Amino acid sequence: MTELQFWRFLEEVLWRVHGREPMMAGGIDTTNPVMQAVGHYLMSHAILPKDCDKIPVEFIALMGQLLLQNGIQRKTREAIMMILAHHGSGEALGALRAYIMKPDKGLEVFARMALDECENWHNGTVMKVDMIERLL
Repeated sequence: MTELQFWRFLEEVLWRVHGREPMMAGGIDTTNPVMQAVGHYLMSHAILPKDCDKIPVEFIALMGQLLLQNGIQRKTREAIMMILAHHGSGEALGALRAYIMKPDKGLEVFARMALDECENWHNGTVMKVDMIERLL
């Protein structure tokens, strides 16, 4: 999978066919770079396609391979990590564990949070709850 193929798959298949996960947004007002990175990770959830945990594992494996390639744009790495973080499969977990060993400069916090979230999905300690729909 190339970067172009990834973005086409995300935009034309996942978003167009399935839509995006609803999300609430907020901000973190701080000069602390770690907290800013945490805020960026949280805001990056806006990229999540609906039911991304149901993406076929073959595509997750391809995304994981792309994540580990050299010369990939930062926005592509972040999008891939966000999707992998919410898939919870062994393939997603393996790719994130490999990436955390040598993350790109400035993506250390993002990668750590993605791995932590993926581990929780993998272990079944995260439950998808659509609070917005329940409130309506």
